[in-house]
Amino acid sequence: MNKANKKTWIYRFAALAAVLLVAAAMFIIGRGHTVYFDNKMPENASGNIEVPYSIEVFVNGEKVAKLKDGDRGMAETMGQNFKMELLVTKEKGGKTSKIEVGMSLPYNMDGIILNLPAMLAGMDESQYLTEFIPTPSSEDTEDEEVVTDDTEGLMDFGE
Repeated sequence: MNKANKKTWIYRFAALAAVLLVAAAMFIIGRGHTVYFDNKMPENASGNIEVPYSIEVFVNGEKVAKLKDGDRGMAETMGQNFKMELLVTKEKGGKTSKIEVGMSLPYNMDGIILNLPAMLAGMDESQYLTEFIPTPSSEDTEDEEVVTDDTEGLMDFGE
């Protein structure tokens, strides 16, 4: 192998390595998520969990949701690190407490549901973090008319 051929292979390898580094960085940094916030009793509640009267959710300093008992809110975010501030009011007319939460979002989920009462109660991540799976609407599930004869009406010339 001559010197020019060696240089060519070195440049090719360096270019490939640079492309792979950029791809890995974009995968980590550029991953978008929709995060849903629930203020309701978790389905898998095994203990004494209080659902606060209201929770205000701030992401990047912007108020994205004000949740009463049973409400759901959402926010769009980029990247795997997620930080939010919660203003929690336990009962109507009660004191408001400020809680800062930071977490790493799973790579494999686009829509993430955070059950805030379960999170505030200190439950395990598997109990307050679930994947959002949309259900089809009733319009999508209605039976469609099935045509069994593909040639019906093709040769009909008004006879």
